[in-house]
Amino acid sequence: MKLAFLATLAAVAIGANAHFTMQYIWVNGADQGQNVDIRVPPNNNPVTDVTSTDLTCNVNGLSGAGVSTVSIPAGSNITFEWHQHDQRTGEDAISAGHKGPVQVYIAKAPSTAATFDGQGTVWTKIYSSGLLNAQSQEWATDVVNANNGKHSVVIPSSLPAGEYLLRAEIIALHVAMSYPGAQFYIGCAQVKITGGGSANPPKIALPGAYKSTDPGITVNIYNNLQSYTAPGGPVWSG
Repeated sequence: MKLAFLATLAAVAIGANAHFTMQYIWVNGADQGQNVDIRVPPNNNPVTDVTSTDLTCNVNGLSGAGVSTVSIPAGSNITFEWHQHDQRTGEDAISAGHKGPVQVYIAKAPSTAATFDGQGTVWTKIYSSGLLNAQSQEWATDVVNANNGKHSVVIPSSLPAGEYLLRAEIIALHVAMSYPGAQFYIGCAQVKITGGGSANPPKIALPGAYKSTDPGITVNIYNNLQSYTAPGGPVWSG
């Protein structure tokens, strides 16, 4: 109990000034450039209110005006890259104290990605990774940090052609013992899928699907946690 309490205090101290943002996307191994094709928030602070429209694509993220949209073939491998500050070296990409799941969602725009606000039941989860090893307490965020801030997803080739928002999310749970406490780090990229199929995958709303009482949102990760269920339901494999 004492060790858990000390770990909690340490996490609060570590997390005080260790926020981060999604700054790059890679398409099939090609770096698109810093903040290119991405809706850039005004700062690196997290979202903590699961009922806020900031949960969709971060603060000021409901419009993509002035943001380019990258064309990607169906089935592409997309890599997201996160950093604390405007630098790729010299510090951890994300603070080691920020433990939690990494998830990716996609939503098809009715017209252009730039004019799509991502509201309503439009989001499909295509990737989720959480507590990887209960004994060592290794989380998906540890892997992202070890990989210089990067994680990847393959876009299901059965998705129809068109313009989409890609939403990457890291949930830091180091102060999630009560609500609001979990920190949602969100990055949205604008993409245009070429090729593709005719799938109609299951969808959720963001905000809407996440609840303050979800065990993946309000949770004490320092109390010998043996399993973890991320919010947002199951991954659609395509």
